Amino acid sequence: MEVEYNLLLVLVSYAIAVFGSYVGLNLAIRVPGAKAGTDLYFWVALSAIAIGGAIWSMHYIGMMAFDMQMPVSYDLGLTIVSMLLAVVFVAVGIVIVGRGVPSMAKLIGGGTLTGLGVAGMHYTGMASMQMEATVAYDTALLVASIIIAIVASIAALWLAFNLRGNLQRFGSAFIMGIAVCGMHYTGMAAMTMTHTGDMMSMGAGQSNTFLASMFIFIGAAIVFSLLLFIAAKNAPKKAELVFGE
Repeated sequence: MEVEYNLLLVLVSYAIAVFGSYVGLNLAIRVPGAKAGTDLYFWVALSAIAIGGAIWSMHYIGMMAFDMQMPVSYDLGLTIVSMLLAVVFVAVGIVIVGRGVPSMAKLIGGGTLTGLGVAGMHYTGMASMQMEATVAYDTALLVASIIIAIVASIAALWLAFNLRGNLQRFGSAFIMGIAVCGMHYTGMAAMTMTHTGDMMSMGAGQSNTFLASMFIFIGAAIVFSLLLFIAAKNAPKKAELVFGE
């Protein structure tokens, strides 16, 4: 089955990944110095919502950019589960790496766990698609997408706790956006679809794809803007770096 991407939506998916990553980096630097208890939970939750939300939003906009030439809907339960996987696993990674005595073992362990959660989010999201087609995956590309997710997560966690300047965080958000998109589109490339419905439905496409994508983009952008405002209002006098000096 021939498929193609909507280039505008691909760019939109990258933009939301960059914005959410930037916000998440600005929030995560509060975690090492946060007091145990409510203060810690607050900053971990906000940074996980930003980074996990960026990954999830990018994923669904990226899926909608993929014109499968047939009607597609999404299972609400699996969609919610995929979102929770992204946020929860990012939160776990932030706690593992951002608290206690820093070590490369913690960075790799926390990054690997987070990467597996991100990959789980992606493939749960793929499973949420309801359409008249069967889906199979190329093993090599599937494994490659998981490896990219793990490497990207390790890099993201390192960047989250080792960037002092705002300009550095801004540049790193662009890099994280590329990594997140790389994982997603590698996973999409691993997928092969075989149409199982009648030929009349071929080419029908997704009539509300663009509007749904814009809804996700605008909703995520509003949430990230609010989180960025909170980060700016509670900026620490000096970022407490985990692996830096």
